[in-house]
Amino acid sequence: MAEKKQEQKEQLTVKVTALFALLTELYGADELLLKAGRLDILDLLEAEEIDKQLIALQKLIFDHPMLDDIPEDFSCKVELLEELENELADKLAQKAAKEELEDKINARLQKKHQEYLNEIKEEIIKNETEEGAIDNPHTLKKYIELEQLEEQGLNSSATGLVRPDSLTEIIGQERGIKALLTKLASPYPQHIIIHGPPGVGKTTAARLALEVAKVKGQSPFQTDANFVEVDATTLRWDPREVTNPLLGSVHDPIYQGGKGNLAQQGIPEPKPGLVTEAHGGVLFIDEIGELDPLLQNKLLKVLEDKRVNFDSSYYDPNNENVPQYIKKLFKDGAPADFILVGATTRSPQELNPALRSRTTSIFFAPLTKDDIGEIVNQASVKLGIKLEVGVGELIAQYTVQGRRAVNLLIDAYNLALEAEEEKITKREVEEAIKLSRLVPTHRFTGSQDSQIGQVLGLGVSGFLGSVLEVEAVAFSATEAGKGKIKFNQTAGSMAQDSIFNAASIVRKVTGEDINNYDLHVNLVGGGQVDGPSAGVAISVAIISALKKIPVRQNIAVTGEISLHGKVKPVGGVVEKIHGAYQAGIDEVLIPAENQACFVEDEDIKVTPVTDIEEVLAKIFDTRGEVTEWRL
Repeated sequence: MAEKKQEQKEQLTVKVTALFALLTELYGADELLLKAGRLDILDLLEAEEIDKQLIALQKLIFDHPMLDDIPEDFSCKVELLEELENELADKLAQKAAKEELEDKINARLQKKHQEYLNEIKEEIIKNETEEGAIDNPHTLKKYIELEQLEEQGLNSSATGLVRPDSLTEIIGQERGIKALLTKLASPYPQHIIIHGPPGVGKTTAARLALEVAKVKGQSPFQTDANFVEVDATTLRWDPREVTNPLLGSVHDPIYQGGKGNLAQQGIPEPKPGLVTEAHGGVLFIDEIGELDPLLQNKLLKVLEDKRVNFDSSYYDPNNENVPQYIKKLFKDGAPADFILVGATTRSPQELNPALRSRTTSIFFAPLTKDDIGEIVNQASVKLGIKLEVGVGELIAQYTVQGRRAVNLLIDAYNLALEAEEEKITKREVEEAIKLSRLVPTHRFTGSQDSQIGQVLGLGVSGFLGSVLEVEAVAFSATEAGKGKIKFNQTAGSMAQDSIFNAASIVRKVTGEDINNYDLHVNLVGGGQVDGPSAGVAISVAIISALKKIPVRQNIAVTGEISLHGKVKPVGGVVEKIHGAYQAGIDEVLIPAENQACFVEDEDIKVTPVTDIEEVLAKIFDTRGEVTEWRL
């Protein structure tokens, strides 16, 4: 009996030892000890009793810490060992299958990794090609074509040759240039708007003023400061910020692309605009009054912040592939610390109030006939052209713009070359005038004669003053008290209102009831009068027509008339006086309240007046025989 139990014990020991060996193969010795430690059976592993070893064995195989029961019967223990053997066989089969699968996965991963490396190499080569690092025959051909076009340029234009090289060569703008330098070439330069008629040198003056400021020690402008020029009439932008050449925009990585590598990675690329290009220098905007109002407001924001901020829904600050310069542009914006210089033919009142509040205005005067003559003579010297005496004065009769005067001179020069003339004569100039269909800029010139019912008023348009001929005629009404007043409708509603004010003034001054007369008041040429500034001239014309008193034709007048006969201030006085001077007028009567607006000039007499009586005393001619004006 004892021998049988010993034999059974040995059989169990062999099987248990074999199962422990398989467990060691399955988990490894170290992992098996760790597993036994978690199950708290280390002491069972070291025990000599077969039952304790069986308990440890079933806990390890079934991974269950509560399996503490072992059958007493030998056959039942054998069955338990067979069950454990089957379970362990399954685990070994699973491990083998898992290892086989892992081998396949590793092989596939290795293959994919190599393919990925090859794709990266191809991408790098492609990006280098797109960025111009690698040229091909097609791109080299285009480069050669561009170089050939550069060599085939025409000679420099005549306009470029006659452009002033210094501020002293800009004719007729001494006061404007002085104001420009005062505001620009200082330790604290200001944003500037230059008002003035076209073709008087606004753009050239701004460019040369920056060059003067660069060499001044107290100026903040560096020697490499940029002068960036743009025309507001041709500036196009998208309110959606798809494109904005003035302020800058962000290129959509999907629809606009940008650089190939950025587009493929979905990275938006900010494109700085002209305001950043002008950083540290001057941004010159010609015709700034025509700039889109919304874009003006955005520009004013940039003037305050001194930088442009960018935003895009595609930008991810956590994307490690975003270049540093793009991250900086989105985080800090692009620098835009510059001085704005704008040019316009509009008056300050016509500009955006917000723009006016952030800028200072300076004014360039219209050119006189003498200025035009000097410009023509200066251009002829630069072009190496000889002129007949009187050519400059002839050109000055047909334009008040320096640019157009030079163009007319060049047209005459071309005609002289065809005729093989050694110099430009007045004959070529007259031919050029006919070809351009020009008319004299001043239809009326002052005279020493006097006329009844005709008064010289003054108007202004686009900083250009002009003489207005106001005429009136009076007839006794067909039926007393039922007289009529006629006035050309194209003169404007304000001018028509001046007629009714004048009617009251006439009755006050003359004692005449205009209802007893048929009156016809006319503005020669049918020009529209902007504002009530023709009120005094209309009143004088009606009084002259009623009382048959001649009016001096060498005196012009401007001003609004009140119901009490007071001469009220009007706008554009400087330009009106200039227009009177151009027309050969000897004296101008202006409202006394406008006297502060006028800078004394020796070329024409300016007399301030306060009421209609002063005007009549100055403008009526009561000396000698006069020629009466007739319809």
